[in-house]
Amino acid sequence: MDHNDRSILIIYTGGTIGMMKDPDTGSLKHFDFNKIMTQIPEIKEFGYHFQAESFDPPIDSSDISTSTWTRLAEIIEKHYDAFDGFVVLHGTDTMAYSASALSFMLENLSKPVIFTGATLPIGTLRTDGKENLITSVEIAAAKENGAPVVPEVCIYFESKLSRGNRTTKVNAEHFNAFQSANYPYLAKAGVHLVYNREIIRYPERVEKLVVHKNFDNHIAILKLFPGLNREYMDAILESEGLKAVILETYGAGNAPTETWFLRRIKKTVAKGIIILDVTQCSRGSVEMGRYETSRHLLNAGVISGYDITTEAATTKLMVLLAQNLEVNEVKMLLNKSLRGEITLL
Repeated sequence: MDHNDRSILIIYTGGTIGMMKDPDTGSLKHFDFNKIMTQIPEIKEFGYHFQAESFDPPIDSSDISTSTWTRLAEIIEKHYDAFDGFVVLHGTDTMAYSASALSFMLENLSKPVIFTGATLPIGTLRTDGKENLITSVEIAAAKENGAPVVPEVCIYFESKLSRGNRTTKVNAEHFNAFQSANYPYLAKAGVHLVYNREIIRYPERVEKLVVHKNFDNHIAILKLFPGLNREYMDAILESEGLKAVILETYGAGNAPTETWFLRRIKKTVAKGIIILDVTQCSRGSVEMGRYETSRHLLNAGVISGYDITTEAATTKLMVLLAQNLEVNEVKMLLNKSLRGEITLL
Protein backbone atom coordinates (compact mmCIF):
# COMPACT_ATOMS: atom_id res chain seq x y z
CA MET A 1 0.00 0.00 0.00
CA ASP A 2 1.32 3.41 -0.95
CA HIS A 3 1.45 5.71 2.07
CA ASN A 4 3.45 8.49 0.48
CA ASP A 5 0.54 10.84 1.08
CA ARG A 6 0.83 10.49 4.90
CA SER A 7 2.75 13.16 6.77
CA ILE A 8 3.88 13.01 10.39
CA LEU A 9 5.36 15.74 12.55
CA ILE A 10 7.69 14.47 15.28
CA ILE A 11 8.15 16.89 18.17
CA TYR A 12 11.09 16.19 20.44
CA THR A 13 10.76 17.93 23.81
CA GLY A 14 13.54 16.03 25.55
CA GLY A 15 13.86 12.87 27.58
CA THR A 16 15.74 9.61 27.48
CA ILE A 17 14.48 8.57 24.05
CA GLY A 18 16.52 11.25 22.30
CA MET A 19 19.90 10.19 23.67
CA MET A 20 22.70 8.61 21.66
CA LYS A 21 26.12 7.44 22.79
CA ASP A 22 29.00 9.61 21.67
CA PRO A 23 31.45 7.21 19.94
CA ASP A 24 34.43 9.24 21.12
CA THR A 25 33.56 9.84 24.77
CA GLY A 26 31.03 7.09 25.44
CA SER A 27 28.74 9.60 27.13
CA LEU A 28 25.09 10.12 26.19
CA LYS A 29 24.07 13.18 24.23
CA HIS A 30 20.93 14.37 22.43
CA PHE A 31 20.80 13.60 18.72
CA ASP A 32 19.36 15.78 15.99
CA PHE A 33 15.84 14.56 15.24
CA ASN A 34 15.94 16.27 11.86
CA LYS A 35 18.30 13.42 10.96
CA ILE A 36 15.88 10.81 12.24
CA MET A 37 16.04 8.76 9.03
CA THR A 38 19.75 8.27 9.60
CA GLN A 39 19.40 7.31 13.24
CA ILE A 40 16.35 5.06 12.78
CA PRO A 41 16.39 3.89 9.14
CA GLU A 42 13.54 1.43 9.77
CA ILE A 43 10.92 4.17 9.58
CA LYS A 44 11.82 4.82 5.94
CA GLU A 45 9.85 1.70 5.09
CA PHE A 46 6.58 3.43 5.99
CA GLY A 47 7.00 5.76 3.04
CA TYR A 48 5.59 8.68 5.04
CA HIS A 49 6.71 12.27 4.84
CA PHE A 50 8.45 13.21 8.08
CA GLN A 51 9.36 16.50 9.63
CA ALA A 52 10.90 17.03 13.06
CA GLU A 53 10.87 19.92 15.49
CA SER A 54 13.14 19.83 18.52
CA PHE A 55 13.11 21.91 21.65
CA ASP A 56 16.44 23.68 21.96
CA PRO A 57 17.67 22.99 24.52
CA PRO A 58 15.74 19.77 25.26
CA ILE A 59 13.74 19.82 28.49
CA ASP A 60 14.03 17.15 31.16
CA SER A 61 10.57 15.95 32.07
CA SER A 62 11.08 17.06 35.67
CA ASP A 63 11.34 20.64 34.37
CA ILE A 64 8.10 20.55 32.36
CA SER A 65 5.90 23.56 33.09
CA THR A 66 2.67 25.07 31.81
CA SER A 67 4.70 27.15 29.37
CA THR A 68 5.99 23.89 27.86
CA TRP A 69 2.42 22.75 27.26
CA THR A 70 1.57 26.06 25.62
CA ARG A 71 4.60 25.77 23.38
CA LEU A 72 3.65 22.22 22.39
CA ALA A 73 0.07 23.20 21.63
CA GLU A 74 1.22 26.14 19.53
CA ILE A 75 3.48 23.89 17.45
CA ILE A 76 0.57 21.53 16.79
CA GLU A 77 -1.73 24.47 16.02
CA LYS A 78 0.79 25.95 13.58
CA HIS A 79 1.20 22.66 11.66
CA TYR A 80 -2.25 21.21 12.21
CA ASP A 81 -3.48 21.44 8.62
CA ALA A 82 -0.21 20.26 7.09
CA PHE A 83 0.17 16.93 8.90
CA ASP A 84 -1.94 13.81 9.39
CA GLY A 85 -0.66 13.10 12.87
CA PHE A 86 1.76 14.18 15.56
CA VAL A 87 4.22 12.20 17.66
CA VAL A 88 5.49 13.89 20.82
CA LEU A 89 8.70 12.52 22.31
CA HIS A 90 8.78 13.28 26.01
CA GLY A 91 10.41 12.17 29.25
CA THR A 92 8.35 9.62 31.14
CA ASP A 93 8.19 11.24 34.59
CA THR A 94 5.61 13.89 33.67
CA MET A 95 4.31 12.44 30.41
CA ALA A 96 0.89 11.66 31.89
CA TYR A 97 0.54 15.29 33.02
CA SER A 98 1.52 16.61 29.59
CA ALA A 99 -0.77 14.25 27.69
CA SER A 100 -3.64 15.15 30.02
CA ALA A 101 -2.96 18.86 29.59
CA LEU A 102 -2.88 18.66 25.79
CA SER A 103 -6.15 16.72 25.75
CA PHE A 104 -7.92 19.62 27.47
CA MET A 105 -6.07 22.31 25.51
CA LEU A 106 -6.89 20.89 22.06
CA GLU A 107 -10.64 21.32 21.70
CA ASN A 108 -12.20 19.77 18.57
CA LEU A 109 -9.11 17.62 18.00
CA SER A 110 -9.64 15.31 15.04
CA LYS A 111 -6.10 14.04 14.48
CA PRO A 112 -3.80 11.75 16.50
CA VAL A 113 -1.37 13.25 19.00
CA ILE A 114 0.70 10.34 20.31
CA PHE A 115 3.09 10.77 23.25
CA THR A 116 5.89 8.28 23.67
CA GLY A 117 9.35 7.98 25.13
CA ALA A 118 11.80 5.40 26.38
CA THR A 119 13.13 3.84 29.53
CA LEU A 120 16.52 3.30 27.92
CA PRO A 121 18.16 5.73 25.44
CA ILE A 122 17.52 5.05 21.78
CA GLY A 123 21.26 4.71 21.28
CA THR A 124 21.61 1.69 23.58
CA LEU A 125 21.40 -1.94 22.48
CA ARG A 126 18.37 -2.92 24.57
CA THR A 127 16.42 0.27 24.08
CA ASP A 128 12.64 0.25 24.09
CA GLY A 129 12.73 3.60 22.30
CA LYS A 130 12.84 2.30 18.72
CA GLU A 131 9.75 0.13 19.02
CA ASN A 132 7.88 2.85 20.90
CA LEU A 133 8.71 5.44 18.26
CA ILE A 134 8.08 3.22 15.24
CA THR A 135 4.69 2.04 16.49
CA SER A 136 3.68 5.55 17.58
CA VAL A 137 4.39 6.76 14.06
CA GLU A 138 2.29 3.94 12.60
CA ILE A 139 -0.61 4.80 14.93
CA ALA A 140 -0.35 8.52 14.19
CA ALA A 141 -0.58 7.80 10.46
CA ALA A 142 -3.29 5.12 10.64
CA LYS A 143 -6.44 5.89 8.65
CA GLU A 144 -9.61 4.04 7.79
CA ASN A 145 -11.91 5.27 5.05
CA GLY A 146 -9.82 8.42 4.89
CA ALA A 147 -10.26 9.30 8.58
CA PRO A 148 -7.76 8.89 11.44
CA VAL A 149 -8.21 5.69 13.45
CA VAL A 150 -7.26 7.34 16.76
CA PRO A 151 -8.07 11.08 16.74
CA GLU A 152 -7.10 11.55 20.38
CA VAL A 153 -4.22 12.59 22.62
CA CYS A 154 -2.71 9.24 23.63
CA ILE A 155 0.31 7.63 25.24
CA TYR A 156 1.95 4.65 23.57
CA PHE A 157 4.34 2.63 25.67
CA GLU A 158 5.38 -1.03 25.82
CA SER A 159 2.87 -2.31 23.24
CA LYS A 160 -0.15 -0.47 24.70
CA LEU A 161 -1.96 2.65 23.55
CA SER A 162 -3.92 4.47 26.25
CA ARG A 163 -5.97 7.63 26.38
CA GLY A 164 -3.58 10.31 27.61
CA ASN A 165 -5.84 11.68 30.33
CA ARG A 166 -6.46 8.16 31.70
CA THR A 167 -2.81 7.30 32.14
CA THR A 168 -0.47 7.27 35.14
CA LYS A 169 3.18 6.36 35.44
CA VAL A 170 3.42 3.41 37.83
CA ASN A 171 6.85 1.91 37.25
CA ALA A 172 10.28 3.56 37.38
CA GLU A 173 12.17 0.34 36.73
CA HIS A 174 10.55 -1.66 33.92
CA PHE A 175 9.54 -0.98 30.33
CA ASN A 176 5.82 -1.16 31.20
CA ALA A 177 6.00 2.23 32.88
CA PHE A 178 2.37 3.30 32.40
CA GLN A 179 -1.08 1.97 33.13
CA SER A 180 -4.64 2.98 32.31
CA ALA A 181 -6.30 1.49 35.36
CA ASN A 182 -9.86 2.68 34.87
CA TYR A 183 -10.22 2.61 31.10
CA PRO A 184 -9.41 -0.09 28.53
CA TYR A 185 -6.42 0.33 26.25
CA LEU A 186 -7.29 1.88 22.90
CA ALA A 187 -4.95 -0.46 21.05
CA LYS A 188 -2.45 -3.23 21.64
CA ALA A 189 0.53 -4.02 19.47
CA GLY A 190 1.59 -7.58 18.84
CA VAL A 191 2.09 -9.24 15.49
CA HIS A 192 -0.72 -6.89 14.44
CA LEU A 193 -1.95 -3.57 15.74
CA VAL A 194 -5.39 -4.27 17.18
CA TYR A 195 -7.56 -1.21 17.76
CA ASN A 196 -10.43 -1.16 20.25
CA ARG A 197 -12.55 1.10 18.08
CA GLU A 198 -15.64 0.91 20.30
CA ILE A 199 -13.95 2.95 23.02
CA ILE A 200 -12.01 5.45 20.90
CA ARG A 201 -13.51 8.94 20.91
CA TYR A 202 -14.50 10.11 17.44
CA PRO A 203 -15.76 13.64 16.78
CA GLU A 204 -19.37 13.87 15.63
CA ARG A 205 -18.16 16.31 13.01
CA VAL A 206 -14.81 17.85 12.13
CA GLU A 207 -14.65 21.40 13.42
CA LYS A 208 -11.95 24.04 13.62
CA LEU A 209 -9.30 23.30 16.22
CA VAL A 210 -9.58 25.56 19.26
CA VAL A 211 -6.46 25.80 21.42
CA HIS A 212 -6.72 26.83 25.09
CA LYS A 213 -3.28 28.23 25.87
CA ASN A 214 -3.73 29.66 29.36
CA PHE A 215 -3.47 28.00 32.77
CA ASP A 216 -4.36 29.07 36.28
CA ASN A 217 -2.14 27.18 38.70
CA HIS A 218 -3.73 28.48 41.92
CA ILE A 219 -4.54 24.93 42.94
CA ALA A 220 -3.28 22.49 45.55
CA ILE A 221 -3.22 18.74 46.08
CA LEU A 222 -4.00 17.56 49.61
CA LYS A 223 -3.41 13.86 50.17
CA LEU A 224 -5.09 12.48 53.26
CA PHE A 225 -3.21 10.22 55.64
CA PRO A 226 -3.85 9.00 59.19
CA GLY A 227 -2.55 11.59 61.63
CA LEU A 228 -2.93 14.51 59.22
CA ASN A 229 -1.59 17.63 60.92
CA ARG A 230 -4.20 20.36 61.33
CA GLU A 231 -1.71 23.17 60.84
CA TYR A 232 -0.44 21.56 57.66
CA MET A 233 -3.99 21.31 56.34
CA ASP A 234 -4.64 24.94 57.26
CA ALA A 235 -1.45 26.05 55.49
CA ILE A 236 -2.67 24.47 52.26
CA LEU A 237 -6.30 25.55 52.46
CA GLU A 238 -5.40 29.12 53.41
CA SER A 239 -2.79 29.59 50.67
CA GLU A 240 -3.01 33.03 49.11
CA GLY A 241 -5.00 33.07 45.87
CA LEU A 242 -6.09 29.43 46.18
CA LYS A 243 -8.98 28.57 43.84
CA ALA A 244 -9.22 24.79 43.90
CA VAL A 245 -8.04 21.78 45.89
CA ILE A 246 -7.67 18.20 44.71
CA LEU A 247 -8.47 16.18 47.83
CA GLU A 248 -6.93 12.72 47.55
CA THR A 249 -9.21 10.63 49.73
CA TYR A 250 -9.34 7.00 50.82
CA GLY A 251 -11.11 4.25 48.90
CA ALA A 252 -14.37 5.34 47.29
CA GLY A 253 -13.91 8.96 48.36
CA ASN A 254 -13.82 8.61 52.14
CA ALA A 255 -12.34 11.08 54.63
CA PRO A 256 -12.18 11.63 58.40
CA THR A 257 -15.45 12.53 60.12
CA GLU A 258 -13.82 14.50 62.93
CA THR A 259 -15.42 17.86 63.62
CA TRP A 260 -12.25 19.89 63.10
CA PHE A 261 -11.70 18.32 59.65
CA LEU A 262 -15.24 18.91 58.45
CA ARG A 263 -15.20 22.48 59.77
CA ARG A 264 -12.13 23.27 57.67
CA ILE A 265 -13.69 21.71 54.56
CA LYS A 266 -16.90 23.71 54.98
CA LYS A 267 -14.96 26.92 55.60
CA THR A 268 -12.95 26.40 52.40
CA VAL A 269 -16.02 25.68 50.25
CA ALA A 270 -17.81 28.72 51.73
CA LYS A 271 -14.95 30.90 50.47
CA GLY A 272 -15.72 29.81 46.90
CA ILE A 273 -12.78 27.41 46.68
CA ILE A 274 -13.52 24.23 44.73
CA ILE A 275 -12.67 20.92 46.40
CA LEU A 276 -12.50 17.94 44.05
CA ASP A 277 -12.62 14.47 45.64
CA VAL A 278 -10.19 12.08 43.92
CA THR A 279 -9.41 8.60 45.23
CA GLN A 280 -5.88 7.61 46.20
CA CYS A 281 -6.52 4.15 44.75
CA SER A 282 -5.16 3.45 41.29
CA ARG A 283 -8.33 1.57 40.34
CA GLY A 284 -11.94 2.36 41.08
CA SER A 285 -14.02 5.48 41.46
CA VAL A 286 -15.17 8.01 44.02
CA GLU A 287 -18.77 7.25 45.03
CA MET A 288 -19.71 10.09 47.33
CA GLY A 289 -22.46 9.14 49.77
CA ARG A 290 -21.90 5.42 49.45
CA TYR A 291 -20.40 5.39 52.95
CA GLU A 292 -21.06 7.72 55.86
CA THR A 293 -17.38 8.73 55.68
CA SER A 294 -18.00 10.44 52.33
CA ARG A 295 -21.56 11.66 52.83
CA HIS A 296 -20.34 14.55 54.99
CA LEU A 297 -18.05 15.71 52.17
CA LEU A 298 -20.96 15.66 49.73
CA ASN A 299 -23.10 17.66 52.15
CA ALA A 300 -20.28 20.17 52.60
CA GLY A 301 -20.17 20.93 48.87
CA VAL A 302 -17.20 18.80 47.80
CA ILE A 303 -17.31 17.73 44.12
CA SER A 304 -16.88 14.11 43.06
CA GLY A 305 -13.95 13.40 40.77
CA TYR A 306 -15.33 9.96 39.86
CA ASP A 307 -12.46 7.89 38.44
CA ILE A 308 -10.28 10.76 37.22
CA THR A 309 -6.52 10.52 37.68
CA THR A 310 -4.71 13.13 39.72
CA GLU A 311 -2.80 14.13 36.57
CA ALA A 312 -6.02 14.73 34.63
CA ALA A 313 -7.69 16.48 37.59
CA THR A 314 -4.72 18.85 37.93
CA THR A 315 -4.56 19.85 34.28
CA LYS A 316 -8.34 19.99 33.78
CA LEU A 317 -8.68 22.37 36.71
CA MET A 318 -5.85 24.61 35.51
CA VAL A 319 -7.38 24.90 32.04
CA LEU A 320 -10.92 25.53 33.31
CA LEU A 321 -9.87 28.08 35.94
CA ALA A 322 -8.01 30.07 33.28
CA GLN A 323 -11.24 30.59 31.32
CA ASN A 324 -12.72 33.03 33.86
CA LEU A 325 -15.82 30.92 34.36
CA GLU A 326 -18.16 31.20 37.32
CA VAL A 327 -17.37 28.76 40.14
CA ASN A 328 -20.63 26.85 39.59
CA GLU A 329 -19.85 26.48 35.90
CA VAL A 330 -16.41 25.06 36.69
CA LYS A 331 -18.04 22.61 39.10
CA MET A 332 -20.51 21.58 36.44
CA LEU A 333 -17.72 20.96 33.92
CA LEU A 334 -15.73 18.97 36.49
CA ASN A 335 -18.67 16.57 36.67
CA LYS A 336 -18.79 16.32 32.89
CA SER A 337 -16.55 14.19 30.69
CA LEU A 338 -14.93 16.74 28.37
CA ARG A 339 -12.32 14.50 26.71
CA GLY A 340 -13.23 11.05 28.00
CA GLU A 341 -11.33 11.62 31.25
CA ILE A 342 -14.03 10.30 33.59
CA THR A 343 -16.63 7.55 33.65
CA LEU A 344 -19.87 8.94 34.99
CA LEU A 345 -21.70 6.59 37.34
